[in-house]
Amino acid sequence: MPERGRAAGRGLTGRDRVRQDGDVTERPRSASEPVVRVPVGLVVLVGPPAAGKTSFVRELVAGGRIDAGAVVSSDEIRAELFGAAPAGADSDAADARIFEERDRRIAARLAAGRSAVAESTNVTPQARARLLGLAGRFGVPVTVLRFDPEVTDLLRQYTERGRTDLTAADVRAYAAVMSRDAGADRLRAEGAAAVHDVPGRRDGVTPAEAAARFVFG
Repeated sequence: MPERGRAAGRGLTGRDRVRQDGDVTERPRSASEPVVRVPVGLVVLVGPPAAGKTSFVRELVAGGRIDAGAVVSSDEIRAELFGAAPAGADSDAADARIFEERDRRIAARLAAGRSAVAESTNVTPQARARLLGLAGRFGVPVTVLRFDPEVTDLLRQYTERGRTDLTAADVRAYAAVMSRDAGADRLRAEGAAAVHDVPGRRDGVTPAEAAARFVFG
């Protein structure tokens, strides 16, 4: 499945599992206590459409945990370049232009010694390889934040958001690719320095509460 802009332990309820250098430890904590420190570098969000990536980064910005300029969203770039419902925006040429612009913006951030957050689905190894290669050019670590809700929760969120650019079948397909090709072990094997699952609805955690668990260098 092609990557489109539209398009670690689990279950953080009770006691959080915090992954550091591949190890998992447990400790009790409050919902607002930051438990994950993300170093300066490239942050890659990985998850199907409607998994909560955009809501999460909005809360990071609202809470002052990252600056708005750190978030490089392929959806936003698509809208900037082609408008809300452009003819031809779904072509291969349009995708190439969108992701070239995404890479340019990420490179500018990394070259300046600042973090960049790549907000797109990134569920396929091919999409991640492009980002990992970009991080390698600047010698910065890659932190992957995984969004992997249960399919029932994913479809519920898709319905609630009223998306018209995707069908429920599309969402299921992305979820299947995520399950097959974006496990934590695989992501580390590809070159991620750290992999963290972002809690969500099934954990009883709101986007604001999830964002409060991360501190960015």
